[in-house]
Amino acid sequence: MDAIRAPATETDAPPAPRRLPLLDVLRGVAILGTLGTNIWIFTHPGGELGFFADASAVSPLPDPGAPVTAAALVEAAVRFAANGKFLALLTVLFGVGVAIQYRSAAKRGLPWPGPYKWRALLLFAEGTVHFVFVFAFDVLMGYAVVALVVAWLLGRSDRAQRVVMYTAGAAHVALMALLSAGAVATGAISGSPEPDPSVNALFASADYPGQIMSRLDNVVGLRTEPVLCFLLLLFLFLLGTRLLRAGAFEPGERGRALRARMALIGIGAGLPLNIATTLAGPDMMVLDRWAAAPVLAVGYIGVVGLVLDRVRTPGPASRALASLGRCALSGYVLQNVLGAVLCYGIGFGLATTFAGSGPWWVLALLAGMCAALLAGATLWLRFFEQGPLEAGQKWLLARVPRRGSRA
Repeated sequence: MDAIRAPATETDAPPAPRRLPLLDVLRGVAILGTLGTNIWIFTHPGGELGFFADASAVSPLPDPGAPVTAAALVEAAVRFAANGKFLALLTVLFGVGVAIQYRSAAKRGLPWPGPYKWRALLLFAEGTVHFVFVFAFDVLMGYAVVALVVAWLLGRSDRAQRVVMYTAGAAHVALMALLSAGAVATGAISGSPEPDPSVNALFASADYPGQIMSRLDNVVGLRTEPVLCFLLLLFLFLLGTRLLRAGAFEPGERGRALRARMALIGIGAGLPLNIATTLAGPDMMVLDRWAAAPVLAVGYIGVVGLVLDRVRTPGPASRALASLGRCALSGYVLQNVLGAVLCYGIGFGLATTFAGSGPWWVLALLAGMCAALLAGATLWLRFFEQGPLEAGQKWLLARVPRRGSRA
């Protein structure tokens, strides 16, 4: 990747404060929201592979023919609110992070992408370790690859960025529509067979080496999502950079007006769209999760921002979310470690113990883990400036040899 010197100023961008409180809160919300999606994977009797092989598990809707109970409705609501939306939100915020790094380089007149490429490569390495040893549905590897592309694009013209962004978004939606049409025509998802019971047995057991090997043996299938969604990730990263540049996360009237528009458009268009794609059933899963969900995620950003705009003094909830947001990488990895230890056979085996007992225990576990993450981040930051993984990244990157500052 060519190193260019970042421009000393950005004429179309307002000056950013040292830290934008809304971004920290949004990161905290995104981390808890991804847990709201992943908790159903951890608590599936077959764990990651069982969930991956179970077509009915991907839909927020209750199983066809099952009685409609209060528990089923609550589960459907929670899964609907989380499915794909917070992953899209987290992706936008990663794009914001790349843009902030670019601004920092621009302010200091440093070459770009310069040392940033090492940050992205380190993130890819962390994601690889996370995928192999903790959780098959890791997002960090995909983010690292897209971050390198976006870092290069930020050194190009605004017009080039807009062309890439809208082309990527349109091509992704077209691809998802094509895949969904194929699934509807063939019944590829709704008509898939029940998963092999031996798959469930692996994650119910204490065979940790076997679970690691299962991820490696199925690496192609388990890494399908970031490959299929590369264009979506690229679009959302670039959307994050444009929202930062437009001032969507800034305090003041300009930021509030943008957040109000995001809430209106994102909720107004995204909610009925997501309801429609969800009710269409599992065969529309890819369009629902990877095309409709990001629209509603934009609305989530606007709503969270509007709520904070009305809070003059940060309360315990917003402070705890901001603390978790400042430790977002550590919180993301920790929640998956906790999920595996609590639910799989290598730990407490709760998924097997409570299998078939309904969603209430899952929701209680979700609430408990969210509370633990918020409390842990708040307590950690009383003694340290950064989360442990963030501090480790900083320590490693500070030891990367740097070339001279020539463009």
